[in-house]
Amino acid sequence: MQQQEGARRAPRVLVPPIAALQFLTLCPPIIRRMFTSTEMGQAVGYFSTIGALLGALLAALDWGLRSVLSTSISTVLVLAASVAATGAIHLDGFFDACDGLFGGHTPASRLEIMRDERVGAFGLAGGVLLILLKFTALSTAVDRVAALLLSMTLSRWAIALAVVLFPYARDKGLGRAMKDYAGAAQVAQATAIALLVSWFAAGWMGLLAMGLAAAITWAAARFALKRLPGLTGDLYGTISELVEVSLLLAFAVGARK
Repeated sequence: MQQQEGARRAPRVLVPPIAALQFLTLCPPIIRRMFTSTEMGQAVGYFSTIGALLGALLAALDWGLRSVLSTSISTVLVLAASVAATGAIHLDGFFDACDGLFGGHTPASRLEIMRDERVGAFGLAGGVLLILLKFTALSTAVDRVAALLLSMTLSRWAIALAVVLFPYARDKGLGRAMKDYAGAAQVAQATAIALLVSWFAAGWMGLLAMGLAAAITWAAARFALKRLPGLTGDLYGTISELVEVSLLLAFAVGARK
């Protein structure tokens, strides 16, 4: 009880970034209470920051692993660490979205399928292909530090864009709270961090990576909106995964030139 009371007295300015950290990762709970809708909306502005933190940690892990292990084994372990650090939250959303978007015949049935915790054929096939693409792309990339830093940062920036810029499909849920209480200020904050990280990591190529991430976000959201009345938490995760793998592939293509 004392621990919970101490968490409630955390400085108000620290609550949104902590909410973002606890939502996007498996970080042990720092604040042991439910976050308010306003706090979750404000947390959206810190999504790029959490992505940058994840990218930096994975890049450091990759550097250490490759000093003693082969590139292939290091790549598998880094990808496994990425899944473990996030609790597979985005990957799970990708599975569900594949099943729902391609397995249903009406918007209502697609939303219902996406609620089902079981993984269907579309989800399994899509997930396997996604992981294979990530492995191959990261294994091939020459600048693995930039690839990891940008793919993690910009994929979380993409979630912030999707939350604010596109309608939400459900009346309730955590995604609804973020949608209702996040706005232009959160997008501007997330974009500023994404811009700084992109420039630091790869200069002009980093800015091109931001453009690619924005384009993938828009295309994925528009595709989903043709089949659903709005986005969902699963689709936020799907957009994140698509941006991440697209950027890894971009670095793999660059390595061949």
